[in-house]
Amino acid sequence: MRSLPLIFCIILSILVISWLGVVFATHSQLGDLEPMSESYAFDEANENYMEGTAQEDEALFPRKAVGLANQGKKVYISLGCIYCHTQQVRRRGFGADFERGWGDRQSVPRDYIRQSRVLLGTMRTGPDLMNIGQRNPSPEWHHLHLYNPLTVSDGSTMPPFSFLYELRDIRATGPSGDALHLSGAFAPEPGTEVVPTRRAKSLVDYLLSLRLDYYLPEVSRPSQ
Repeated sequence: MRSLPLIFCIILSILVISWLGVVFATHSQLGDLEPMSESYAFDEANENYMEGTAQEDEALFPRKAVGLANQGKKVYISLGCIYCHTQQVRRRGFGADFERGWGDRQSVPRDYIRQSRVLLGTMRTGPDLMNIGQRNPSPEWHHLHLYNPLTVSDGSTMPPFSFLYELRDIRATGPSGDALHLSGAFAPEPGTEVVPTRRAKSLVDYLLSLRLDYYLPEVSRPSQ
């Protein structure tokens, strides 16, 4: 019984040290980061950024997912995409991300400050998606890939998400403008078409919003 106060103090000390290391230290390093405006011009001669005067209608970076893309992030999470895909381009020398074409710069803490939930991921069964919107900006490609990855990627091990799409009879209502262009073994029966549901559209909007097409003081522009 005499050792209980000592045990309590040890446990309390461990908790305090853990909090200081994980919460306080992280906040002290990253808590003051703010989005950057386009007025932060890159000075190639000095290889740094110069702060200018931001305009009221000027875009801020990183962008914040809004509207359908924000809904798509919830679909992305609910489907378990975070278990097979990361959202972090590693720096040179810490993997082959650049060689694989996953980005032309590494991701940095400021890239994530406008996200309420950061989806860094823990496993790369599939490619990193931090820059997928810039790497592949075609909505049609993403819809085909989600419907059945084998339509655009031979040998893919990703499961199909065909339940995000509807098979419609067009003989009565006529064709719609957003039907998938499927061919060969993946083509629907004559008189029918495959169209994306709202969940599919929002997920594709979210994927297209994942872009690293801006630069920050923490990273330099790639050599031309």
